[in-house]
Amino acid sequence: MLGLYRSVAMVLALMLKNITQEFAGAIFGVSQPTVSRRWDLLRPLIGGVLSEFVPDPARLIGKGTALVDGTICPTWDWRAVPELFSAKAGYPGMNIQIAASLDGRLVAVGALPVPGARHDAHAYSASGLATALATLMWAPTSAISASTGSTPHLSGGHHTPSCTLPRSNSTSSCRKSARPSNTPSRTSKHGACSAKKAAATEHL
Repeated sequence: MLGLYRSVAMVLALMLKNITQEFAGAIFGVSQPTVSRRWDLLRPLIGGVLSEFVPDPARLIGKGTALVDGTICPTWDWRAVPELFSAKAGYPGMNIQIAASLDGRLVAVGALPVPGARHDAHAYSASGLATALATLMWAPTSAISASTGSTPHLSGGHHTPSCTLPRSNSTSSCRKSARPSNTPSRTSKHGACSAKKAAATEHL
């Protein structure tokens, strides 16, 4: 008989190892329908018990900088679930939004997975990560989320506009600190950051 302890262990194995329910049933000696019922029953309970241990992003980074990006976790290509296939990743999956500190510490994870076909600019808000980071004193770099769809860099307490410079074989980010309005700004010789954009940045 599958008691509470083994039921929790089975659900955690499904979460951590991404195995199929049929395989989990074979390991724990139960049928796939039993695995499905325990999954639906215990997953919310486990989340509720562990919720008090989820750290506050503000306590982790304070007025530091949070780097936000999405990763595509592979899934089956279910026909009933549209927009799973990610052309960028090359396989079907769900977009998980993650925020980290500059030294690589996990700050926050979007609570809702987003279909892999959706861009990070959409997934950032749809996943709930934008709401989770809303308490921070931050400003997205040069409105990149809405206009260019680039990955937002969130800075607590200060504004750090960024742009991308094209190079022969690669791309790299350039970052400028916000200047007082009486300080002249410089634009890239490649023309990626226009004078109009630099002027608008100085008035933020």
